[in-house]
Amino acid sequence: MTSVRRAAALLVASLLVLTAASEARAAGYRYWSFWDRSGDRWTYATRGPASERPDDGSVRGFRFAVSADSSDANRPRGAADFGSICARTPAKAGTKRVALVLDFGTKADAPAGESPPATRTACARVAPEASTAEALAEAAKPLRYDSNALLCAIAGYPARGCGEQVAADEKPTRKAAPKDDGPSLGLPLGIGVVAVLGGAAFWQARRRRDA
Repeated sequence: MTSVRRAAALLVASLLVLTAASEARAAGYRYWSFWDRSGDRWTYATRGPASERPDDGSVRGFRFAVSADSSDANRPRGAADFGSICARTPAKAGTKRVALVLDFGTKADAPAGESPPATRTACARVAPEASTAEALAEAAKPLRYDSNALLCAIAGYPARGCGEQVAADEKPTRKAAPKDDGPSLGLPLGIGVVAVLGGAAFWQARRRRDA
C-alpha cells in the first residue's frame, strides 16, 4: 500500500471514529421537523417544504424539538383539521389554501434563555403552484434559514441557533414516541458520510496531481 493510500485509509478511519464518538455524546439535534397530514395521521415528510407543492385542502405541520432522527421526532400537537383551521378563509378562484399547524415545542426543548410561543394554526392562501415553504412564509413570518437552506426559525422562534447538537445530559426526558411512517433521517450519520466522502475525494485528487 502506498503512503498516499495509507494516509487516506487512516483519514477515513479517523473520521469514522470521530463520527461514532460524536453520536455517542450527542442525544440529538434541536430543529424544526416537517410533517404531512393524511387523514388523522401525521407522517414525517420525505421532502423539504421548499420542494413540496401541497394541494388545496392540505394540512402540513412543523414541530420544534430535540430529536435524533425521524423515528425519535415528536409530532405537532393540537387541532389539525383543515375545515376548522381554514373556516374563516373561503375558497377563492386562482388560489389554494394550505392549513398549517405550528408547534413551537416545550420549554425543555427551547434554547437557553428562550421560551416557546403557544402552538398555533394558520390558513395560508397562496398561488396554485406554491410550495409549503411559500405557504409558511405567507402565514408565519419572519422565517430564518441558514446558508444550507435549513429552516432555522418560524415566526422568529428561536432567535438563535440552527440544528445544533444537544448532548445526552441536556436532552429533555420524554416518553418514547411511536415510530412514524417516514424514513430515519439520522443527521449524525449524514454528516459522517459527507465527511468520509470529502476526505476520499481529496486524497484521490492529490494522488492524480502527484502522479
